[in-house]
Amino acid sequence: MADRLGVTLEDLLLDVPRDKVLELQLAVDYAELSLSSGDAAGALASVSNLLADPALEGLPTLHRAVRRVQAGALETTGDLNAAILILEDLTSDPTPDSTWLKSLIALSRCYRDTGDFARAIAVGDKAAKIIEDLGLEGLTEAIQLTVTVAAAYLWQGDTNKAMRTCMEALAAADKHGSIVGKASAYWNASLVEAKRGAVPAAIDLARKALAVFELSDDNRHLANLRSQLATLHLQLDPPDPETALEILGNLEQEMTWSGSGAWDIAFMHVQHARANYLLGDFEESRTSLAKAAETKPDSAPLIEAQWHSLHGRISFAEGDQDEARRRYRAAIHVLSGAGADRGAAQLWFELGELLAQAGDTEGALEAFRSGGASTGLRLPAQVDVRSLS
Repeated sequence: MADRLGVTLEDLLLDVPRDKVLELQLAVDYAELSLSSGDAAGALASVSNLLADPALEGLPTLHRAVRRVQAGALETTGDLNAAILILEDLTSDPTPDSTWLKSLIALSRCYRDTGDFARAIAVGDKAAKIIEDLGLEGLTEAIQLTVTVAAAYLWQGDTNKAMRTCMEALAAADKHGSIVGKASAYWNASLVEAKRGAVPAAIDLARKALAVFELSDDNRHLANLRSQLATLHLQLDPPDPETALEILGNLEQEMTWSGSGAWDIAFMHVQHARANYLLGDFEESRTSLAKAAETKPDSAPLIEAQWHSLHGRISFAEGDQDEARRRYRAAIHVLSGAGADRGAAQLWFELGELLAQAGDTEGALEAFRSGGASTGLRLPAQVDVRSLS
């Protein structure tokens, strides 16, 4: 019938002329290009025009592609909750391809960046059996989903589970010959080692991952990994802020061009601020913190806590102990609200140390006690020794 009418099969089956399909596909390609080149606002504008076209409703595959671009652009601009709503819909119906896995990775990442670590982990756990049934476990994206979940375990404070998950990802990458998957596992294992205090080992792992990503066309991960490598140099004992600043260099521009998300760019600015703080350049540190405040998503507790904490350190260094306390308590409040009790405990102990240095013994004791309570420690009930005689 299509031959006799002089039309394509798609014209009959999809109820949308072939020329219109090609026009919409080209528009989707341009939207994806805008997003990948760092123009998230332009991508959202293109998506808005596409979704307003009634012909798109008759093309479910293209419609899903548009929604994926929309979710990516929303994540990049920092609207993580709106991105999550779209990604939940896109991942609700499993498909045997990498696009479903990429949406799962983005969903887990968005949950993690909003501080909802339990849901970030649940995304991977729920999908694991489906991935196996669909025969997708050998895909690089499946391995990257595993390491994304490992990162959620890490931020939740479970370093042992995070490392075991990274080892599972490394084993899968070796089995299926996924070089990029192996690099992703190295990257997250590096984060775990850093959390454990083994920073030199973490730097070695990060450099291994960096060498692989430099050979790939994954510019987004490459830029984010460089940011992480700079962070590791700040965690050395003693810290190496000069090398960190050298790595950070023009990284903001690179991250913007590669389509890095608002969370990653804000994190980079915080690390830039930390490096300048360690060098004693408080003015430049505050400038970087202001940039972090401008770029961070509305719901980003980990970034916000680091932001408050660093402001507190600067205030303390300048002799304003009251402002330092206020900033640290704000950071602790943010982490406690996100369920990151171990992170809150770390900040309590940092505050205790600062107060001890200032001679505020009572304030330091209160901070140390609060830090212990954050980890679940409790003083035993008082016992009357006379009753034991």
